[in-house]
Amino acid sequence: MTASTTRRTTAARSRIAAVGAIAVAGALILTGCGDQTDKASTSPSGAANSSAPLFSKLPKKIQDAGVIKVGTDATYAPMEFTEGGKIVGVDPDVAAALSKQLGVQFKFESGTFDTLIGSMQTGRSDLVMSSLTDTKARQEGLDDKGAKTGAGVDFVDYFSASTGILVKKGNPEGIKTLDDLCGKTVAVQRGTTYEESAKTQAEKCKTDGKGELKIESFPSDAEAQTRVKAGGASADLNDSPVAAYIAQTAGGGNDFEAIANPTDAGLFGIAVDKKNTELRDALKEALDAVIKDGTYKAALDKWNAGSGAVTEAKINAGS
Repeated sequence: MTASTTRRTTAARSRIAAVGAIAVAGALILTGCGDQTDKASTSPSGAANSSAPLFSKLPKKIQDAGVIKVGTDATYAPMEFTEGGKIVGVDPDVAAALSKQLGVQFKFESGTFDTLIGSMQTGRSDLVMSSLTDTKARQEGLDDKGAKTGAGVDFVDYFSASTGILVKKGNPEGIKTLDDLCGKTVAVQRGTTYEESAKTQAEKCKTDGKGELKIESFPSDAEAQTRVKAGGASADLNDSPVAAYIAQTAGGGNDFEAIANPTDAGLFGIAVDKKNTELRDALKEALDAVIKDGTYKAALDKWNAGSGAVTEAKINAGS
């Protein structure tokens, strides 16, 4: 899911262009705390499998531990969310496929989205996998004003997503594009690239003389959804697969509609500390392997997210 580490590009959880199993109220119950509490392993428990194809490519520290610690914000169905006390979704299932190549567990721990990169850089996790949009600013450790705030991260890009505009069922305000939000109020998750996109759009509305675009930012996307449902905001901006999933599932499909803008697709990446090139390169090789053997696409298709599949793993390909 995107803080000082902006989450998506102007178009794209930083969390898919495509949430589908939890209603808004349920999402609030599951994710309202946002603390680092929910945990889930995406590979069987037990010792590392040193005979796995790419085990030898991993850093020795991870080989010895048998675990890759993953920071995520499990409030973003279908990409990552909590169900039955476990973190499930697209990202955990992709991680499970990678696990078979690498021979170690991927252990997900949920935290607040805008703290994930900082937590990784202080050693709390080994990587971040949370519908995080690969941007040059994140690669270089820059905030939304271009000021240096950290060392930056490297990304192994694994998914393509675009902006989704979530509106009330029936689209009573006739919103079709971001320009239609001028003069209205939009709800977003704090720290995401969509919060930055909303700010950019607000400036455009002002320049075009089309009325002030007001922005309300919330700790979780579930709270932004609730604001739209209550009529306090005209739209919630997030990733299109997520918006589509919410529209399909919230209130039995009767609460929202999703509008996609596929022209502004951006890449989600697995974020790795720049100093950890060995892990980065192992992940890239594992991703290429699961793309080739079909398990990657199967993981996406399980959540109706196949439209976001990439054909090869790339490093720092985002803009």
